[in-house]
Amino acid sequence: MSMAEGTQAQSPALHAADSHDLIRVHGARVNNLKDVSVELPKRRLTVFTGVSGSGKSSLVFGTIAAESQRMINETYSTFVQGFMPTLARPEVDVLDGLTTAIIVGQERMGGDARSTVGTATDANAMLRILFSRLGKPHIGSAKAFSFNVASISGAGAVTVDRGGEKVKERRSFSIVGGMCPRCEGRGSVTDFDLTALYDDSKSLSEGALTVPGYSVDGWYGRIFRGCGFFDPDKPIRRFTKKELHDLLHKAPTKIKVDGVNLTYEGLIPKIQKSMLSKDIDSLQPHIRAFVERAMTFTSCPECGGTRLSEAARSSKIKKISIADACSMQISDLAEWVRALKEPSVAPLLKALGDTLDSFVEIGLGYLGLDRPAGTLSGGEAQRVKMIRHLGSSLTDVTYVFDEPTIGLHPHDIQRMNDLLLRLRDKGNTVLVVEHKPEAIAIADHVVDLGPRAGTEGGEVVFEGSVEGLRASDTLTGQHLDDRATLKPAVRTPTGKLGVRGAGTNNLQDVDVDIPLGVLTVVTGVAGSGKSSLIHGSVAGQEGVVTVDQAAIRGSRRSNPATYTGLLDPIRKAFAKANGVKPALFSANSEGACPTCNGAGVIYTDLAMMAGVASTCDECEGKRFQASVLDYHFGGRDISEVLAMSVAEAEEFFGAGEARTPAAQKILQRMADVGLGYLTLGQPLTTLSGGERQRLKLATHMAEKGGVYVLDEPTTGLHLADVEQLLGLLDRLVDSGKSVIVIEHHQAVMAHADWIIDLGPGAGHDGGRIVFEGTPAELVADRSTLTGEHLAAYVGG
Repeated sequence: MSMAEGTQAQSPALHAADSHDLIRVHGARVNNLKDVSVELPKRRLTVFTGVSGSGKSSLVFGTIAAESQRMINETYSTFVQGFMPTLARPEVDVLDGLTTAIIVGQERMGGDARSTVGTATDANAMLRILFSRLGKPHIGSAKAFSFNVASISGAGAVTVDRGGEKVKERRSFSIVGGMCPRCEGRGSVTDFDLTALYDDSKSLSEGALTVPGYSVDGWYGRIFRGCGFFDPDKPIRRFTKKELHDLLHKAPTKIKVDGVNLTYEGLIPKIQKSMLSKDIDSLQPHIRAFVERAMTFTSCPECGGTRLSEAARSSKIKKISIADACSMQISDLAEWVRALKEPSVAPLLKALGDTLDSFVEIGLGYLGLDRPAGTLSGGEAQRVKMIRHLGSSLTDVTYVFDEPTIGLHPHDIQRMNDLLLRLRDKGNTVLVVEHKPEAIAIADHVVDLGPRAGTEGGEVVFEGSVEGLRASDTLTGQHLDDRATLKPAVRTPTGKLGVRGAGTNNLQDVDVDIPLGVLTVVTGVAGSGKSSLIHGSVAGQEGVVTVDQAAIRGSRRSNPATYTGLLDPIRKAFAKANGVKPALFSANSEGACPTCNGAGVIYTDLAMMAGVASTCDECEGKRFQASVLDYHFGGRDISEVLAMSVAEAEEFFGAGEARTPAAQKILQRMADVGLGYLTLGQPLTTLSGGERQRLKLATHMAEKGGVYVLDEPTTGLHLADVEQLLGLLDRLVDSGKSVIVIEHHQAVMAHADWIIDLGPGAGHDGGRIVFEGTPAELVADRSTLTGEHLAAYVGG
């Protein structure tokens, strides 16, 4: 036997490079994790389960993905790192075997009124280039088709240093943009209801202005009273035309008030700059309410809501302008692009076609490129972000998904599962945080965190296969095969809320009666028109309280106590018991520790390196001055109260000398939505998505209203928590409220008194009512996609 043959006969030794087939995490302590150690297989699909607040996001996003991103950022030069977000190293002993992480989170898109589906992806950029090359008549470069670029021109003399001499030259320039000059690329114009801006029977000194922040005693009040353009003591209805114009529309003018140089500007341009330039969803609640009351947003008469100038709309390819292309349903636009056979732009057509096909494949073919990004639901926004990764030829990458099935009908979940498996089969590691049993079922490996939430969580309670999880005694294992049953009897409506001729987005002149006094579930495949129907025709009416999916905005100084308004009665109770001011018991006001300004930690900025946060030595992280902690109420100081959990605080403020009914009421609502484990002083930035939504629900439950509209309240909820949510919905209905829920979760559908199903498909294939009736009738009927899935779920 030759030497070569002998070598071949032996089994080849494992190459050193092939031994790194695990992501190893040892001793993770981010947020509530308690020294967690896991080993995750690479090039497999791993699903992380556990109740909301058990530490899933802390492990996946706060530890694995964060460290991967930080290490990639460190490969750039310090100059480049100076322009990038600085990330601190997560609290973990060992992180081994990491690969590049691509994070697809569920944050809502679009903080800007000009952001659309087309601008948020590369589709609009490619369309603009296409029209600048093929459009007839030719009007200019790609900028001429952009509604974010205004047309400007100018000319003048410039001084140039040439050969030691200063020479003056005349220069001129012009930029042809596609922005509609009337609406400045926003697609809508605003008209003001003047009665909402001021009470014309009063003078400015008597507080005629009703705009938030424009009080008589405030800064704006001083400017309006001291500007000299009108008499501040004369009722506004007696103003001359010029005085009224100066109050409302005057251009910025330099004035002097009390010896201070200031700029005076009319009320309307001032409101436009301070309030209307922002996305309405990002405004504070009281300012948002004022804007909705004082302004009517109508489609721009000049551009017809397309945002584009006349020139941009005049250039066409095969009788289609760029405005027409953007307003088409993406599935139709993809076909139109494929029909363009133009060799000169072949690579561009292929890239654009592939992007549009990705929209269709991911189940978003029903959108239009001109859809404002801020109107997408959390699930839609997440899938739009996925688009750029679908056709990627990268392999050995770690993809991290945060509940990718949010906002998906059971019919659409199968499609999402196929996409996740496809990413895995290309040789990538896929990490998914998920609650839906249909999505957990496809996992190669499961990591279950718990056993409960908050301080009672943060441990790995199970690691292994889906079958192993099912057989385990963990909370997820126990509830994995839970199936809600149809109610034996449904409630009788007490009235009805009529919607007539609804035509928002894809709705096709819908007439429907929504029963009152019962639990109504509005369902249908993604893109069938559920949100358009409810948010377009029901929300916003008097007596309707809407809890949508918009993110809670809050800094690291905000916590559940400040967000829910709980801190106000607590501060007042402390102040009354000790005979001092309430402001002393706020870490953001007079009671703040002077060293750390009430933050509890001292942040040291290290330029391009991650800043260091160290516990304040003076207050030891308690955030208050030492003198404030000498004041007690019910035997506790303010820092001890903020360290309590909701459940403890409810007991503390519910009886004995610390009894405070106002505080107890708010705590009761927080416990009702399943947040009994949260600490009152925990920063909002550390809460998970599901916890934030329930915190929002708890605050809205205090509002006076007969009709509650909830948009996918099961988002971020564990199977075990869904039961508690159903109990809460029942209590709301039994207390005399009407509850309307937009939902895909079969357990909520089965529990409903009445179901309204939209469809049959998405986009222009949807927008119609395909079923109205009880869940039992829908199961028996099985005429719709929802009916089929609900029947399979309840075993009907």
